[in-house]
Amino acid sequence: MALTNTRDIMNLAAAAGIGQGAFNVIHLETIEGLIGGAEAAGRPVILQISENCAKFHGGLEPVAAATLAAARRASVPVAVHLDHAEDEALAYEAVDLGFGSIMYDGAHFEYEQNVEVTARVAAYAHARGVYVEAELGKVGGKDGAHAPGVLTDPTEAAAFVAATGVDALAVAVGSSHAMTERSAALNLLRIAELKAALDVPLVLHGSSGVADEMIVAAIAAGMTKINVSTHLNGFFTRAVREYLDANPAVVDSRKYLGAGRTALVPEVARLLDLFAGAGKSDN
Repeated sequence: MALTNTRDIMNLAAAAGIGQGAFNVIHLETIEGLIGGAEAAGRPVILQISENCAKFHGGLEPVAAATLAAARRASVPVAVHLDHAEDEALAYEAVDLGFGSIMYDGAHFEYEQNVEVTARVAAYAHARGVYVEAELGKVGGKDGAHAPGVLTDPTEAAAFVAATGVDALAVAVGSSHAMTERSAALNLLRIAELKAALDVPLVLHGSSGVADEMIVAAIAAGMTKINVSTHLNGFFTRAVREYLDANPAVVDSRKYLGAGRTALVPEVARLLDLFAGAGKSDN
């Protein structure tokens, strides 16, 4: 229980053929709400801190310390992951701070440079027992631009994994970051092709824009790690708005942030159950 290496959580999900939820931290109240949802479901969860989140908090260490401390107190396995780090130094810092995994995102580089830098980051992390995720085939929506039709090539993906030694690969299969409508159409055939070509788990970024039934189909086709951020942020923010609308005189921020935290719990539990019920598992 409590703070767990990402490798252990991912290995269990991959072996069972189910989906594993990975949800993004924004601040302490989301940390608590995400863990509360995992505890309500009785399932493992991966908490993700993005490079943007670290910048918002003035650096990685403060938000990392809070996330790691909360994970240690949890009654279910909780892993802490660095999400979408384009800064190589930030990836090393996360390893040194005790993260169970890091995602180094070199997808903005040309292929050869992506391989070179990702392999260097992976070597540093693996020497310290840290699980490594990378990305190939840019997922749309980053930097405000959608990229319809961009798909990861299975042959190139297999060569990339072999050259870098990464443990999991985020792939472009039709999803897009920061979508507020769940209308993305995933290419299930490409997911199956990638699954057949690779011996590492596949990661779906931009899952907030994907409907439940499509996520379930994607897990059945071969996806393992399912990243969700914007969708859950919506639950938090709507609850805060509703509380402030109903209590316009409130000045204690714990009141409305507490409402947001509480709103996360049932949806996190529902998503974890949904992902774990997909694929080949009877759980």
